[in-house]
Amino acid sequence: MQIRFAAPDDAPAVVALRAEVYPYLVRGVESTRRMISEPPPGEDWVAFVVEIGGRLVGWTSSYRNATTSHADFGDISLLHVHPDYRHRGAGSALFAAATRHLTGIGVRRVRTWVQEQSLEFARKRGFEPSRQLHYSARALRSLPPVPPAPPEVRLVTLSELDPRQMYAAHVAASADEPGDVPSDAISYDNWRYEVWENLGLDRAASVAAMVDDDIVAFSLVKRDGERMWSDMTATLPQHRGRGLARLVKSAALQHAAARGVTVAYTSNDESNAPMLAINSRLGYRPVVTQWSCLTSLA
Repeated sequence: MQIRFAAPDDAPAVVALRAEVYPYLVRGVESTRRMISEPPPGEDWVAFVVEIGGRLVGWTSSYRNATTSHADFGDISLLHVHPDYRHRGAGSALFAAATRHLTGIGVRRVRTWVQEQSLEFARKRGFEPSRQLHYSARALRSLPPVPPAPPEVRLVTLSELDPRQMYAAHVAASADEPGDVPSDAISYDNWRYEVWENLGLDRAASVAAMVDDDIVAFSLVKRDGERMWSDMTATLPQHRGRGLARLVKSAALQHAAARGVTVAYTSNDESNAPMLAINSRLGYRPVVTQWSCLTSLA
């Protein structure tokens, strides 16, 4: 078994591994290649892979969380270990490498995500479960009609918007997003990398609701071929309770289906009852539940 830093040419094998281990996650080869070769700004992001017999069988990344004001907070992404190569130490090696990296960059509080069957693995390494994250999916056939928009609301695609305008809406809508730490320190450079310049972003399918010249709600579509990820659907606080999140998400699904997407995936924090209800009404069905888990580093 060999563990090493990920290289850009690992991208196809990483995506193939992800399809095997977490088929409900959506990130394409070119997007993964760019993430490895040009990591997100301000995060000290690194990724590790495990090879056994020359085959890539494990992957994870670790980084400083640059979207929160909580100091010294970092993340270890979902561990990917191929089912045929588990219980050989690959997961432990990935966790150890990721943790050493975070310690080296001064991170003191760490979050990771695991499925329920892996909670014991996380606990043995000092992590305790914190919050549930529910994943769901919907085949994009026989979609319900887009509900009528209020008279003062018009729908546009992201391709019609200025990035600074979209960034401001994203920041405002993210301020009270449920999670272990608040998303209250999103820089424009980080947002532009993660969202606007993301190679998977489908601007022609992503939808925003406008009142005059202001964005009041939006639903972002990231895709890999026929699969899409609802990256974020949100309504600005002062416009909530009017059905705008359902409106923009329904319109985005229709656009995506017209552009060849056949299945959509999304996730929601356990406490986000309004969005869970919207997804259920739109025909999403549960796929799996993960836990965020937290620990402190010495």
